[in-house]
Amino acid sequence: MQTKPEPLQVGDQIMDVDDLSVHFQLGGGVLGRLFGWGTKTVKAVDGVDFTLHKGEVIGLVGESGSGKTTLGRALLGMAPATDGVITYQDVARGTRRVSHMGKAELRHLRTDVQMVFQDPHAALNPTMTIETAVGHPLVIHEGAKGEELRKKVADTLERVGLSPAEQFMSKYPSDLSGGQKQRAVIARSIIMEPQVLVADEPVSMLDMSVRAKILQLMIDLKDDLGLTYVYITHDLASAKFFCDRIAIMYLGRIVEMGTTEEIFANPRHPYTKALLKAIPEPDPELAVPRDLPRGEIPDAAQPPLGCSFHPRCPVAVATCGWESRDLKVALEEHWVRKGDATAYAKERKLLGKLDALDSPSQRVTLGKGNAGEALALLEGIRSENPDEPMWKGVDSMSATPDGVEIVFHEAEDPTLRPAGGAEVACVLYPRES
Repeated sequence: MQTKPEPLQVGDQIMDVDDLSVHFQLGGGVLGRLFGWGTKTVKAVDGVDFTLHKGEVIGLVGESGSGKTTLGRALLGMAPATDGVITYQDVARGTRRVSHMGKAELRHLRTDVQMVFQDPHAALNPTMTIETAVGHPLVIHEGAKGEELRKKVADTLERVGLSPAEQFMSKYPSDLSGGQKQRAVIARSIIMEPQVLVADEPVSMLDMSVRAKILQLMIDLKDDLGLTYVYITHDLASAKFFCDRIAIMYLGRIVEMGTTEEIFANPRHPYTKALLKAIPEPDPELAVPRDLPRGEIPDAAQPPLGCSFHPRCPVAVATCGWESRDLKVALEEHWVRKGDATAYAKERKLLGKLDALDSPSQRVTLGKGNAGEALALLEGIRSENPDEPMWKGVDSMSATPDGVEIVFHEAEDPTLRPAGGAEVACVLYPRES
């Protein structure tokens, strides 16, 4: 006789993500994508590691384009893994690799791992009644029908606060408010009694008046049903209210991870500090300087060398990964500050074509045939703004027969390492020996 597996207890590992990468190919036609001609690779998720334990809420926090939604979709097999392993601890079937599942296995997985999508207006089929939409998973996976199905739907609607259920079952999504639609979406996600819910910005499209109510509902469901959450958000304020642990994501990587208390009390990564400063303060007398990062999130198809945050980082050091594209930005900022078209034309001619600066490199040459004058110009630009972090990354500038050779310090690409009560990927926190 086969021994019945023991149910997972609170704190047991339920999901493990090991060196996960999800890459997408952009550009080119069919043959181009097949042979790699003229294509770019977007590293939406790039080497992510974390473990999810039963009963906890882990928050994936970052700006748009950080890879958090792609990571969430990968947990359900909706975004195929390019590399790495996602392991799910199935109570009935034992340890299973989500990243290696076929369609039939993924279908079974989604009875245990469900997703709550960001837009409740788009998540519900407008032609289905609420009864049909919420009960659809039971029809698909278990073939439920009749009075048994109807009772299960009614009980689930009552559980999420759509009460009395009879008043909502015959309605269509267009008859509901935004908060009521999201409650219906949550009802559909829990009707199969899943173990894990991946909630992708579940309150971002709702009115402020109902956001706290939906989050409280999710907390109540966690306590009542023993749910485990992966909560995806750009809002650290809601993550503080809802999450046990927080993982800060930037350009496809986790740059800091720790308990919610640790992240808020002692943020370490400069990006985490910037996100915390961006949280609105309702009391004007307690308002703090924002000091938000300069610039925008870089192109994920050609991320910066070294630490991806370094071009925007106010405390970047020499080894953060400075390169040719950073030099081009510094030159363009110099010409904008100067605002002299004649001087701009003269200096551009002296430095020659800047096309070489568009490709990431830590060794470039400018000013062919004018090495002496070009070197003096670059030194003058550096002296204008010596606090510009990019200049810390320049190891040497020297005149050569081919022009001015600019060499940057060797880049360090930091990975997560322990730092006090958290983990951080930053060169300011050396890896412990």
